[in-house]
Amino acid sequence: MSLISALNWGDTFMGLWESTGIYTAISGEGWKNILMILISLVLFYLAIAKKFEPLLLVPIAFGMLLINIPGAEAQLYNTEEHSGLLYYLSFGVSEVIYPPLIFLGVGAMTDFGPLIANPKSLLIGGAAQLGVFLTFAIAVLFLDPKYAAAVGMIGGADGPTAIYVSETLGQNTAIIAVAAYSYMALIPIIQPPFMKMLTTKKERQIRMTQLRKVSKKEKIIFPIAVTLLCGIILPSAIPLLGMLMLGNLFRECLVTDRLKDTASNAMMNILTIVLGVCVGAKAKGASFLTIESLLVVAGGLAAFIVGTIGGILMVKIMNLFSKEKMNPLIGSAGVSAVPMAARVSQKVGQDEVPDNYLLMHAMGPNVAGVIASSIAAGVLLAIFA
Repeated sequence: MSLISALNWGDTFMGLWESTGIYTAISGEGWKNILMILISLVLFYLAIAKKFEPLLLVPIAFGMLLINIPGAEAQLYNTEEHSGLLYYLSFGVSEVIYPPLIFLGVGAMTDFGPLIANPKSLLIGGAAQLGVFLTFAIAVLFLDPKYAAAVGMIGGADGPTAIYVSETLGQNTAIIAVAAYSYMALIPIIQPPFMKMLTTKKERQIRMTQLRKVSKKEKIIFPIAVTLLCGIILPSAIPLLGMLMLGNLFRECLVTDRLKDTASNAMMNILTIVLGVCVGAKAKGASFLTIESLLVVAGGLAAFIVGTIGGILMVKIMNLFSKEKMNPLIGSAGVSAVPMAARVSQKVGQDEVPDNYLLMHAMGPNVAGVIASSIAAGVLLAIFA
C-alpha cells in the first residue's frame, strides 16, 4: 500500500470518527448534552412511572433527548442549511401558529359551566395572575422589559400563552417554553406543599354546596359575549382568547359536533405531539445550561408559586365577606393549567376528607385562569409589542 493510499484511508477513518456522537460528546461542551440527556431520562421517569402529565412530559422529554444526542442536531435542526424535521416543525412555534390552535382545542374540551355558575371564580383566576405581574415587576429590574414580560408569563402556568408572548416579543422562547411546560407537568409536585402551608386543616375540610345547573343558552352566549367584550377592550388578547371561545362554541352550540370532535381529539393530539417535541428540542445543552437560563427557570418557578399563592389567598379573603365559605384549596386551580390544577385541588382535598368532591368547584377558577392568563398576555403585548 502506497503512502498516499494510507493517508487517504487515515483521513477517511478520521472523518468517520469525527462524525460520531462519541467524538462530539467528548469534545468541547459535550458534557452539557450528556447532562440534558440525563434530565430527559428523569422526565421520562416522572411521566411514565409516576404518571405526571405524560401527554406533555413524554413528547417534551423525547424532544430533549433527540436534540442532545451528540451530532443529532445537524440532522434534526440545522439552521445554517435550513433543513431537518424539527427545523420545519418549529415554524409553528416561531410564527406563533401552534398556541392559538392549542387554545382552539382547549376550548372544545372545556366546560365553562362551573365558571358561569360561580362568576366569583373570575376573581380567583385573576388573583392567580399575581405571579405573572409580580415576577415581571422584579425581573424588569434585571432584564430587558420584553424578556421580563416573557419570564413573568411562566407564572400563568400556560405553555401556549408563554410561547405566544415570548415569540411575539422576540425573546428567548427556548428557555421560556421548556420552563412553562415543565412546571405545568410538575403541578402535582409543586403545588401541594404550598396549598397545605397556606391553609388550616379546618379550611381544607370545608364542603361546598352543589353548583347550580347552567342552561344551554347561557353556555352558547358566554363565548360570544366574552369574545366581543375582550375584543373591544383588549384586541391584543384576541388571537388566543378568540380561538379559545371558538372551540368552546363548537362544543356548546350542538350543531358543529364534527368540528368539536376534530378540534378536541385529532387536532389537539397532533398539536400536543408536535409542540411537545419542538419545545423539548429547544432545550439544547449549550444554550440551556447557562447562568441566564437557570435564572429564568428560577424566576419562572417563583412566578408559578406566587400565582398559586395568589389564588389561595383570594379565596381566603373572599371567605371573610361571605356567609357561604369556599374551600381555599380551589384557589390553587386559578392558574391556567386545565384540568391539571383542578385535579390537584381535588386530590389534596380528598387527602383530608375522602368523600369531599372539589373538582367541579375547582374547575371554575381553573377555566377562569385560562381567560385571565390570556388577558394578562394581552396586557403585556399591548404595552410592549
